Amino acid sequence: MTRLFFTTDVHGSDRCFRKFLNAAKAYKADAIILGGDITGKVLVPIVERPGGRYEATVFGEKRVVGKDGLQEVRKALQDAGQYSFVTNPAELTEVQNDAAARDRIFDVAMAAVLKSWVSLAQERLGGTGVKCYISPGNDDRLEIDGALVDSGQFVNPENRVVELDGGFEMITLGYANPTPWKSPREVSEERLGQMIEALAAQVRHPENAVYNLHVPPIDTELDRAPAVSHDFNYVKEGLGIKFIHAGSTAVRKAIESHSPLLGLHGHIHESKGFTRIGRTLCLNPGSEYSDGILRGALANLKDGEVHDFMLTSG
Repeated sequence: MTRLFFTTDVHGSDRCFRKFLNAAKAYKADAIILGGDITGKVLVPIVERPGGRYEATVFGEKRVVGKDGLQEVRKALQDAGQYSFVTNPAELTEVQNDAAARDRIFDVAMAAVLKSWVSLAQERLGGTGVKCYISPGNDDRLEIDGALVDSGQFVNPENRVVELDGGFEMITLGYANPTPWKSPREVSEERLGQMIEALAAQVRHPENAVYNLHVPPIDTELDRAPAVSHDFNYVKEGLGIKFIHAGSTAVRKAIESHSPLLGLHGHIHESKGFTRIGRTLCLNPGSEYSDGILRGALANLKDGEVHDFMLTSG
């Protein structure tokens, strides 16, 4: 039996990442997989004030703390996937007027957190035999890739084939079909299909393959997302919000063509669930990273089939 624990879309949440590492022991997993969108989206300035005080807006509320409370504020932000940097009023004004400077600060903050995660994975999993697979998703900037270098128990499986315990092979791709947000790793459906096919061609035993593709297949329960307008507001339908299928035609075509054993997907936080496309079991654990809740999926692989699986939350 090979047991996989899969999660995705933690978006920089340190609390979720630590739970992810703990899942190896808690669920007796042979491998733990974090499938994309690993970096946060928010950068919070913490401004020095006279008298050794620091001011920041934390979850919509103004907080003023002394030096002894600074780390507590930064930890609360990081647990929710929000980066922070300490600055002064003059420097903050400069940064607010300089997009390139903001990007540099963002890149440094993201890389620092990812490097600390890789180090923590090596520390916690060293000597256990459990492999930790972490790859970027469509929301993750290309600049972070330098922080995701294979080392010890840590593997970045992006755009390659890796062998899991039990002779199972996993292909991984974090790129997405186009979205309204024009995220860093988006390509056309045609190009996405070409990228998947290039990986699929390297798999020696397709019937035992795991497809770790960040975007779910289109027209399933795994890809229902709120529709947004051109100005990024939710589209209303009746008394509620309109939902659409936002998955990928290329991903679905690849699964239908190659019939892998298992599909691991994320990208659309609201669509926790599972479905089958032919013989392939496809899973999307969903995401509640901002609340520090780790949604995951356990799958037991045995004798060329998914013996059983379970969606988790904690």
